[in-house]
Amino acid sequence: MKKIYLLAFTTLISALSIKAQTPCSTGRYAADTFTAYTTTSNITFGSNLTASNANYTLTMDVYQPTGDVETNRPLIIWAHGGSFIGGSKTDGDVVALSQRFAKKGYVCASINYRLGLTPFDSTGAVKAVLRAVQDMKASIRYFYKDKLTTDTYKIDTNNIFIGGSSAGAITALHTAYLDKSCEVNAYINPSTLVSLGGMDGYSGNQCYSSKVKGVINLCGALGKYGWLEAGDIPFCSMHGTIDGTVKYNRGYAAPLGIQLILLDGSRMLKEQANALGINNPFYTWYGKDHVPYTSSAAYMDSTVNFVRDFLVTQLGCSDPAILPQNTPAQTATLYSYTTCTTHVAMTCATPGVVGVNEITKANVINSVFPNPSDNEMTIEFANSNTTHHVELFDVSGKIIYSENTKLPSFTIKKNNTASGFYFLKVTTKLGESTTQKVMFN
Repeated sequence: MKKIYLLAFTTLISALSIKAQTPCSTGRYAADTFTAYTTTSNITFGSNLTASNANYTLTMDVYQPTGDVETNRPLIIWAHGGSFIGGSKTDGDVVALSQRFAKKGYVCASINYRLGLTPFDSTGAVKAVLRAVQDMKASIRYFYKDKLTTDTYKIDTNNIFIGGSSAGAITALHTAYLDKSCEVNAYINPSTLVSLGGMDGYSGNQCYSSKVKGVINLCGALGKYGWLEAGDIPFCSMHGTIDGTVKYNRGYAAPLGIQLILLDGSRMLKEQANALGINNPFYTWYGKDHVPYTSSAAYMDSTVNFVRDFLVTQLGCSDPAILPQNTPAQTATLYSYTTCTTHVAMTCATPGVVGVNEITKANVINSVFPNPSDNEMTIEFANSNTTHHVELFDVSGKIIYSENTKLPSFTIKKNNTASGFYFLKVTTKLGESTTQKVMFN
């Protein structure tokens, strides 16, 4: 009997070991193991000011495999295309990608981000990209926050991937690899960067991580190939050789046919990644223009298959490739680039209990009244000519309210907030902050 139990135990351990080594051995992540998906639409993950200083609510649609019992699932966050001028989370390509990968066992989120790009304005183009990056980081932080609080979506935060189509791919690449403030000094001055909210921004879910495991680049580009550095996370790329909107190699991005800003396309990024030893599977669509998968089911199939192979490799699977990478076209010549090292990081308190000793008295708030309050309280700011980021924490350190405003005063309503003590934190766009204890009766 003892031998039988020992055999059974050994068999169980072996089975678990095989599953750990090859998580796709059951078909999950490699094939359509689910017949249906469930969509939850218009989930708010933050807010921020647009280029015209209007408040914009950031929303996303989340796709999950129907009937899934797995409690630790990889996540793909998709950003749509549209040249930072148009597009939405409901565009056909990002919807199709979300649906198809949900059937493979992933959780997918298709996000909206702030738009606003002015033709002929290269500085405005940089600002548009930075706003999109800040918003994508807010969406990543949303899922880290969810994991540490309600765990609604059952995400494995060690396996978060970001990607997109066209402008969405540009957003994902910059989210992952534009990681030092000095890298944008050639485009905008440091004070302008600070006024935009720095590299991370105030779009939502501050203080949580925005770390990801890999990037899916579908017809995208990076401002400078040199922003890819040794030790960076892997990425996969698909790009057409005659792309007239975002160049395959190096060239000017041309939304609406207008040459706007010089970018390093997928071919340049492959050359740099190869030199640095960064894993970067690359597929060339020979003789194809921008985003060919948006108008062809066959090209969408090949896109899904290629991305699928990249992802399962990152998850530790050993399934054979359905669509192996092919030989790149053209020659990419890496121009001289000097890596900068200076980085000014925005300060952020670590999530956790906000104690009395953390209450600061910077000259940010003139008054909060009434305090305590039965229904609402009004914050009068010391400086009425700047943007303020308003957050309300409960005593566990969880953010229960977050908003940006340019008004000289701001009112917080109790609504469904439970009675008790809270900590109100107000931060200016220059990084000055005040934290004050408040109470709702």
